[in-house]
Amino acid sequence: MKNRHNVCVVGSGYVGLVTGTCLAELGHSVVCVDSDRKKLAALKSGRVPIYEPGLEELFKKNIKAKRLSFAGSIKEGMNRPGRRAEVVFIAVGTPPRDDGSADLSAVEAVAEDVARNLSGYTVIVDKSTVPVETGDWVSKTVARFNKRAVPYDVVSNPEFLSEGSAVEDFLHPDRVVLGVTSKRAETLMRELYAGVDAPVLVTDVKSAELIKHASNSFLATKISYINAVSALCEKVGADVSLVAQGMGLDKRIGPLFLRPGIGFGGFCFPKDLEAFYWIAKKKGYDFSLLKAVKDINEHQKTWVMRRIEQQLWNLEGKTIALLGLAFKPDTDDMRFAPSVDIVRMLSERKVKVRVTDPVAMERARALPEFSKAVFCKDAYDCVKGADGLALVTEWPQYRKLDFKRVLKLVRNPIVFDGRNLYDPEAVRAAGFTYCSVGRPDR
Repeated sequence: MKNRHNVCVVGSGYVGLVTGTCLAELGHSVVCVDSDRKKLAALKSGRVPIYEPGLEELFKKNIKAKRLSFAGSIKEGMNRPGRRAEVVFIAVGTPPRDDGSADLSAVEAVAEDVARNLSGYTVIVDKSTVPVETGDWVSKTVARFNKRAVPYDVVSNPEFLSEGSAVEDFLHPDRVVLGVTSKRAETLMRELYAGVDAPVLVTDVKSAELIKHASNSFLATKISYINAVSALCEKVGADVSLVAQGMGLDKRIGPLFLRPGIGFGGFCFPKDLEAFYWIAKKKGYDFSLLKAVKDINEHQKTWVMRRIEQQLWNLEGKTIALLGLAFKPDTDDMRFAPSVDIVRMLSERKVKVRVTDPVAMERARALPEFSKAVFCKDAYDCVKGADGLALVTEWPQYRKLDFKRVLKLVRNPIVFDGRNLYDPEAVRAAGFTYCSVGRPDR
């Protein structure tokens, strides 16, 4: 392969592992670094520790082709015999602090370690979602610990990976954003992405950093807007699905992210929304719109609880079946998943909770909110004896639910469709009381 590069990816979570695997698929020689010994052992044994469609196949393919390997230290990852890393991606976690700001301590630690192990010109890439000006801090940190004055450049290359479609998003993205400070760094990064057919936007580092937060916050705003509209629809008896359809036909608006539901979750939208608000506040701008987006989303998570109270009166001792736990289909990610808040609220009201999910059960079991929940093998097992069925995650498996069969298993035939997955008339015809978001209950 022409312009094949040696790459080190620090961090093997959702972003790092997908990035490393896909870069290997493009023909580069990649080593993924992770300090978690358990995860590292799994990776070295050929096991993917996360669920992501299409990832395992590429993962095993590139290990076999010897383009993908793993290491437990940055030193080892950067200085393999005959394969010095020309590009180092920082893909470690940036979790939110209590005040909403991003905890960048892991990024700083990686930058310091990378600096100590530089042995030739290296492009250091911020792949983690970080606040604007992080690139400046990474550069200062590297300069401080780069005792031999080895040349380097810091690049911002924000990821736009959606869990459940991350492999496709990496290999066939809408755009590749490169925030650079030199032509040399730009050339190397263009070569790295040469196998990706997508527009390449080259910017300064700070603009690239802002693009990611601005994009995710805008999409979160769009979701909260339609959820706020759904609340009004419920009060006046309108159908939010028709309202959204009418809005989406306007080319200036478009139909994407206009699906009402019980709120967004995952590790990107909630975290990035908080971080973007905190950045603006720190710089003296009150981005109050983002606070409203968050407040609407938090209120939307109570939809299931409010509708259950309307239908079941006294809740203590009642049983609710939750279908879906992950924050979205095609992932096992439980971070900021609406199901966590729903289970907590139900448990506080002494409701018996039965839960199921195609892939997220193991991660849910580890959460304290689920300590009293009964984990069930599938949807039909889950609804046995339930006083209500709440759809939380719109997995394709649940779309095909046989409601005639479900009717024979439940104690009370009530469906709380938190994702507007089902045809209201079909569910009602099967003998159920059907409640959905922003649509009439008639």
